[in-house]
This record gives sequence, structure tokens and C-alpha cells, in this order.
Amino acid sequence: MDIKHIPKKPLPAIYSWLGDRIFLTVIIVLGLSIILMTAGLALVTIVDGWEAIKEFGFIGFITGKVWDPGVNRTFGALPFLFGTAVTSVGSLALAFLPAVAIAVFISEYAAPWLGKMIDNMVNLIAAVPSVVIGIWGIFVFAPWMRETVYLPIYNWAIENNPSLLPILGNPIGYGMVSATIILALMIIPFITALTKDAIDQVPVEQREAAYALGATHWEVIRMAVIPYARGGILAGSILAFGRAIGETMAVAMLIGNKNTLPFSIFGPAATMPSVIINEFREAVNSLHLSSLMAIGLVLFIISLLVNLLAAYITKKLAIGGGKTA
Repeated sequence: MDIKHIPKKPLPAIYSWLGDRIFLTVIIVLGLSIILMTAGLALVTIVDGWEAIKEFGFIGFITGKVWDPGVNRTFGALPFLFGTAVTSVGSLALAFLPAVAIAVFISEYAAPWLGKMIDNMVNLIAAVPSVVIGIWGIFVFAPWMRETVYLPIYNWAIENNPSLLPILGNPIGYGMVSATIILALMIIPFITALTKDAIDQVPVEQREAAYALGATHWEVIRMAVIPYARGGILAGSILAFGRAIGETMAVAMLIGNKNTLPFSIFGPAATMPSVIINEFREAVNSLHLSSLMAIGLVLFIISLLVNLLAAYITKKLAIGGGKTA
């Protein structure tokens, strides 16, 4: 008799019940651990940043324009909030349309072999460590931008409109514009991947109905595919925006790290992650260290709000308002 055809005896009910209980316990513990880790992170930043919050007040801390860990021991987070906002919003504005266009081309226009190749390249670029991108930015991108873009504009301003020089700043190549462009290049793969996933989830019937009404390929994409996938596209863009807010190494290597306002277009600036990584190991006193932890608390709150906004948009803009039949 063939061993393969011997019927297997079913496991006793007690084993099935025990396996279900163990699996349920494990997933509950793992789920609660995420909540506990998040709460613990918030608690640590609040406790360690309390000295700075008590000294300057929370509102006073985030609106303070001077960051002076030396003699004055004055700490204000506004320069870093401003730098983070400008670089993050600017990078999202630069990356959104190209990323969506790449995703549409992969899903709707490219041949399967070409779409697969581009998709793999996008995933490969997303996996490149930020420090590698930062090194490339220091030795290749920043010098090229200085010689090709910044200096010609700066020289034109000297000859034609010297009043623009304080706004433009010193065109050394390492500054807010360079960091913003590098940040945009870094988040394009994330927006592309999430947009592609949202487009791929559009039912075939959605496209076929539009074709049946006589729509062209572009009209199908514009009126049937994009509206259906809009929730996923916007949510993916906001998650990429959250990635841009928290990006550290590449920005710290290219932004120039200036700790006071005002900033100039080509000149150096600073973000919340960059000041933390640059000064954490060199904190000269407890108030300095506490102020860095308070910046970490502000960054944590902003990142949490961005992720909650992404979840809300996904639910709100889903077909049927997020309701299921």
C-alpha cells in the first residue's frame, strides 16, 4: 500500500484549541508591545525634556529663535521647526508629481517586462542607505549645484539686483535647497511604490466600465483609476512626508547646520533630526541635553500626527467612505 495514500488521523480537539489560544496570545502580546513601546518613547522624551520645557515653557521653547548652548544657555526650537517644515514640504512638492507619473507608467503603460524592471529599480533605490546618498550629495551633487546653479544666479544678482543677495545667501552648495532636492529624490521611491500598490488595487471592472462608455486610455486613468486610488495615493504621499520629516543622515550632511534664524535660500539651515544627531553626544550641560530631548518630543508628536492623518485620509477617501457592504 502506498504510504502517501494512508489517511492521516485528525488531531484531537484539545490540540487545535491549544494552538488557537497560543496564536491569539502571541498576536495580542505583539500588538500591545507596539502600544507600550510608543507610550514608553513618549514618556522618555517627556521626562528627559522636562527640564527644558519647565525652563522655557513648551510654547516658548518651540517659538524661541535662538539656540545658544554656550554662555547664554538659551534654547529655542523655531529654527529647526522652520528648517524641517521647509525641507519636508519642499521635497514633497518636488517629488509628488514625478512619483505618481512613474507609478502610472509602470501600472498602465509599460510592457510587463519593462514595468517589472522599473519597479525593481525603484525598490532598489528605496533600499539605499541615507548615508550613502548623503556621501554622493557631498562629493557630487552639492559641488555640481554650486557651479551650475547657485553661482550663476548669485553672480547675476551681484550685477543686476544686489538687494537679493541677503535672500540668496552664500552659494557654498551645502544648504536648504540642496538638502530639499536630495530629500525629494529619497522619497520618490516610497511615493511611487505606494501609488503603484493603490493603482494595482483598482478592480478590472472599474476600467472595463470606462472603456465600455468609449473612454480613451488616458480618460480611463484620469476618471476611473486615479479617483478610485486617490485615498491610497494621498496616504502614501503623507507617509513619505513623514519619512522626510524624520530623515537624518543625508539632511545633516548637506543642509549646513545653522542654528539661528533667518535662513537664506542657498545658505545653511538645520532640521530637528539634524540638530539632535549633531549635538547629542556633545551636550555641554543638562539643560542642553534636555533641550535636545524636547526637540525629540516635538518631532515625535509631529510624526504621530502625520501618521494619524494618513490613516484618516485612507479611510475618508476610500470608495464608499471607508464602509464595507
